[in-house]
Amino acid sequence: MKEGDISKRQYIVAESDSAVALGSGGLMVFGTPALVAKMEQTALEMVKPDLEEGTDTVGIEINVKHVKATAIGKPVDVEAKIVKIDGRKICYEITATDDKGDVIGTAYHERFVVIKERFMSKL
Repeated sequence: MKEGDISKRQYIVAESDSAVALGSGGLMVFGTPALVAKMEQTALEMVKPDLEEGTDTVGIEINVKHVKATAIGKPVDVEAKIVKIDGRKICYEITATDDKGDVIGTAYHERFVVIKERFMSKL
């Protein structure tokens, strides 16, 4: 992994991703919690192949703007770009777009590489 790396994934909005299903609203549209999860998933999957055995990443910050609704059954494209690596901290800029190419959400996200056993032993 290096600064400038980009990962793109496409998701189809399911009923389980709706604001109603997630308790974040009363409309059957792509819920913000699902958008956040898809953004984090894209960022995580991007670096997984480069992680040392016994390590993983945890999200430590996400600043999201959800600016446009998306209907159930529609595709959402998420693009994560590594903008900075500072030791074990990985910083991303993430953009989600709909099937028309319109931006539906943006985020700044940070993940931190942890040693799984050490991390879990502190809980």
